[in-house]
Amino acid sequence: MKKLLYLIMGMALMVFSTNPVYAQGISAAAQAVQYIAIGEEVSVTEHQVNAGGRMINYKATSGYMILGDEAENPKGKIFFTYYADKANKNPKDRPITFIYNGGPGSSSVWLHMGGLGPRRILMTDDGETMAPPYEVVPSEYTWLTHSDLVFIDPMETGYSRPVPGENKAQFTGYQNDITSIGDFIRAFTSKYERWNSPKYLSGESYGTTRSAGLSGYLQDRYGMYLNGIILISSVLDFSTILFDRGNELPFVVNLPTYAATAWYHKKLDPSISDLPKFLEEVREFAKGEYTLALMQGDQISDADKRNIITKLQKYTGLSADYIDRANLRININKFTKELRREEKMTVGRLDGRITGLDYDYVGESYEYDPSYNGAIYGPFSMAINDYLKRDLKVEINQAYEILTGRPRPWSYANVENKYLNVAEILRSAMTRNQSLKVLIINGYYDLATPFGGTEYTVDHMFLDKSLRGNIEMKYYESGHMVYIHKPSLEQMTIDVRDFYKRSFGN
Repeated sequence: MKKLLYLIMGMALMVFSTNPVYAQGISAAAQAVQYIAIGEEVSVTEHQVNAGGRMINYKATSGYMILGDEAENPKGKIFFTYYADKANKNPKDRPITFIYNGGPGSSSVWLHMGGLGPRRILMTDDGETMAPPYEVVPSEYTWLTHSDLVFIDPMETGYSRPVPGENKAQFTGYQNDITSIGDFIRAFTSKYERWNSPKYLSGESYGTTRSAGLSGYLQDRYGMYLNGIILISSVLDFSTILFDRGNELPFVVNLPTYAATAWYHKKLDPSISDLPKFLEEVREFAKGEYTLALMQGDQISDADKRNIITKLQKYTGLSADYIDRANLRININKFTKELRREEKMTVGRLDGRITGLDYDYVGESYEYDPSYNGAIYGPFSMAINDYLKRDLKVEINQAYEILTGRPRPWSYANVENKYLNVAEILRSAMTRNQSLKVLIINGYYDLATPFGGTEYTVDHMFLDKSLRGNIEMKYYESGHMVYIHKPSLEQMTIDVRDFYKRSFGN
């Protein structure tokens, strides 16, 4: 049952070494193949983009890294797109950032075409889709202003595939994914002579899980020490997102996101005007009275239960009767259906700001996620397919897999009968590499990886006091894909550029 839950949550998420710190990680030498890799370029083109106050002339290289065993027998091909600023000749002076999305089963399309790359899909300023046909425009927000960029499509996503006759299972699952992507990064760094460059990782959703694992794997397996990691819509401890019976934690840490979403939809007291200040109040209630109430189970007194129901009603906008019938425990998938049920609307899981319409209005959860199927899937799919062919001259005839079930089943065998938690791997990497900085980007309306779960995880890393300042948290009035909301994209761009300056100094 626990494996099934992991598979379901993994697909919904848009969702590491021989060192003993890998209690929940990977004993690389003992448990997984170590890949050699040979580069195979598909296309090389030159472009320019106006960003960060200057015109950037850059080279785009699209290609494969062919992974094989030590006898050089090919096993699979991982597709990538590499952007390099032509003005920078000395690798020591120019950071390089390896970027991927999550799923598991997602290509890098969301970060690639959402603004981090030199081209982005045009959305409304609020992040709503426009009518097709869609438009790809230059991105003034590209991270090329401060770093060269490598967008990676993990195995069975994008154009990445095992070679014919090879089993995909050697690349999929938590352990094998870390090995194959880690070995890709090592091989890429050698082929393109970037060992002396400042190195960064950036992942979104399950990609943040991957980043934490890679921070240890790259450091312990190859001695590759990182300058920084940017976690976008983070999940490092899966106990914060899996609504198992008996696991009370998700109900507590997700409450602030329910409150933010209810506030956005005007379901709360209209006098509440300062969202960050209001969420501080919700956090205190969640960590205090609400936690104590849930710990009591059915031993809670009638008076205490009524008090908790009243406050939950105040913070979530749900009816007292619904909260009572839910035993004070509100599941995210039910919240998305219930919040605006009376108006015959659902709210998005990836982005609680976005609403949708179902076949009927009596079900427990929505028919589809309006913030995925109704907002981003079509535009981003068009963007990457058109851009790769038209601009980057990539001539590959197979389908570019956007978000797919092809990597399934996804193995969590390394944590069988317990929750995956990679925060300890990140803590250990930061402890041994005390220059490593981490920036965590959170959307207030993200119901897929709520910010309260990330706060809880960071608070329970038990990082030494001298290193706690190495982790920064930023918040935006957007959802899981923070960058589709233009004001959030603008602020995120400023925050990320400042992060590069502080962690590298360029």
